Amino acid sequence: MDEKFAITASIVLYKENLEELTKTINCFLNTPLKKKLYLIDNNKDRRFENLYSHEEVEYIAVGKNIGFGAGHNVILDQIKTLSKHHLILNPDVYFTSNVIPNLISKLDRHEIVSMIAPKVLFPDGMHQFSCRRYPKIPELLARRFPFLKPLFNSYIEKGKYHDKQLESSFFADYITGCFHLYKTEDLIKVGGFDERYFLYMEDVDICKKIEKIDKQKLYYPKEEIIHVLKQGSSKDFNLFLMHINSAIKYFLKWGF
Repeated sequence: MDEKFAITASIVLYKENLEELTKTINCFLNTPLKKKLYLIDNNKDRRFENLYSHEEVEYIAVGKNIGFGAGHNVILDQIKTLSKHHLILNPDVYFTSNVIPNLISKLDRHEIVSMIAPKVLFPDGMHQFSCRRYPKIPELLARRFPFLKPLFNSYIEKGKYHDKQLESSFFADYITGCFHLYKTEDLIKVGGFDERYFLYMEDVDICKKIEKIDKQKLYYPKEEIIHVLKQGSSKDFNLFLMHINSAIKYFLKWGF
């Protein structure tokens, strides 16, 4: 077998903005490493087929919307012996060519760390609170229902690590799933994402599973990325219900 890829990556596609997606793909392809990108199309109409013809890009048509976690899991068997690292990447994330090599270098220094993630900024440069403590029900309620915020604001503040110095690295409870860089062997060991979550909470769940194999998740703010962040469940009632459904599954699985 040829030498392993330094990194593989997967992007799950569903009704994506073509301009944003193309920018994200180019960011990954500009990374100066031996690599491969999987585009996993959850659209029924295979709308992204033949749009990105590149030797480092493989298109996979699922034929239906199977969800975020299940979409990324499609390639688990392929990457098992193919790559040393695997990147879970959203289709609206931008970064410079040195980000992935620098993160890999840091990740490989620590045997206890399974996943590393950078500081995340909005396009206007404002900080996204991408590393968080495991959620509590009052926090989730206050984030979805603004009128509850005065009652439960302390949960929100604590959940966002407002009591920590976010310019320094630390082991976070969980890191939001727009950019998760894994040691492939550990991603395989935890079985990828729990496919019972169609959308939302699967990133929290996988961080719990990492702890079950006695490993950690490292928030590493020396590297930065831009994430557009749609916040769909705040604007779409069906997505809101999906978020609630995932939260119920999470707390039933891991406890309240």
